[in-house]
Amino acid sequence: MSAIWHPFTQHGLNEPIPLVDRAEGAALFTRDGRRVIDGISSWWVTTHGHNHPRIMAAVRDQADRLDQVIFAGWTHQPAETVAQGLRALMPAELTRVFFSDSGSTAVEVALKMALGFHAHTGTGRSGIVVMEHSYHGDTIGTMSVGERGVFNAAYAPLLFDVGTIPFPAGDGDNTLSALATLCRDTRPAALIVEPLVLGAGGMLFYPPAVLAQMAAICRAHDVLFIADEVMTGWGRTGTLLACEQAGVVPDILCLAKGLTGGSMPMAVTMASEPIYAAHLSTDRAKTFFHSSSFTANPIACAAAAANIAIWQDEPVRDRIAALAARQTAMVERLADLPGATNPRTCGTIAAIDVVTPDGGYLSTLGPRLLAHFRDNNLLLRPLGNTVYVMPPYCLDTEDHARIEAGIAQALHNLA
Repeated sequence: MSAIWHPFTQHGLNEPIPLVDRAEGAALFTRDGRRVIDGISSWWVTTHGHNHPRIMAAVRDQADRLDQVIFAGWTHQPAETVAQGLRALMPAELTRVFFSDSGSTAVEVALKMALGFHAHTGTGRSGIVVMEHSYHGDTIGTMSVGERGVFNAAYAPLLFDVGTIPFPAGDGDNTLSALATLCRDTRPAALIVEPLVLGAGGMLFYPPAVLAQMAAICRAHDVLFIADEVMTGWGRTGTLLACEQAGVVPDILCLAKGLTGGSMPMAVTMASEPIYAAHLSTDRAKTFFHSSSFTANPIACAAAAANIAIWQDEPVRDRIAALAARQTAMVERLADLPGATNPRTCGTIAAIDVVTPDGGYLSTLGPRLLAHFRDNNLLLRPLGNTVYVMPPYCLDTEDHARIEAGIAQALHNLA
């Protein structure tokens, strides 16, 4: 019996846990000889495909040179290369790159940067505004700015209070008016949002126009705008950043998951020059106090640098466009099947809801769907009664058809 305690896993259900030996492209290969199609990019991280040759070669080369070095007061070339590459790819206003280890820490850093900015500039602002149904991570700070519910109910005494705006309905006036009121009446430090797509909240989509107007309201009230693009970044919504579709440049940007092509854990928080300048001083008390032992690990940086190079000189955007078109066609076909409702796509992300009396993350339908997909050699992990597909960009038409057939069969079985 394994001694491992797996994340987001209720071991009391005794569900089987496959052992994966290797991976290639859009497929995983298990110890018992199965080939499993990775329909969710192994938790939204794998972009170009598993074991991408260029990324793996960079990792091997770096492992022979420098494995780890303290990043407080020291640097190394892979980190410098990543920072330069990000400056070239990302909005010019985001001039500073701070390394961390995961999406949660990228957001935690962003919150601390925003509060530090206001503390050091003497504005007196300290509140954070969030959107309902959002998810930003599993640290205490990131749970505090996420949806309150099953994910964090046990830890409620540890969480700090936030201002909450509703998820956009219709033209989003409900969200915009609530944001304007909070900005005017409470003078918060920052708004943090998942641009265009709320992931763990159920793959909920809202239009770019609403995102643009939220950013405009923040600017009008001197509220910092934090874009959590941990999931939506690196092409998932059809563009490199979801914010691009709204013409929005955030004050602070969180990136992770696809930063290394999904090969290794790494994150960055990019900030505008005023955020950095607020911490720049001869007073050591104004230092930005955040780090971890493996900040900017050289091997992970080598993977990130290779990923950035792939974006710069391969037709990644064409691959994304082709996959997005296939995803849209798939959802249109699935929408005609009994039991399917609320079909939707955003770039390479496709989702449908399955009709059930008990919708939501803890829907009893979730484990049944999960078992069906596992038995049919598909790595799909429904969010309760929401089935979504977010594959690597290398997914071919044959494997895509197998994913569609597996979802269709699940709907047929339930009907």
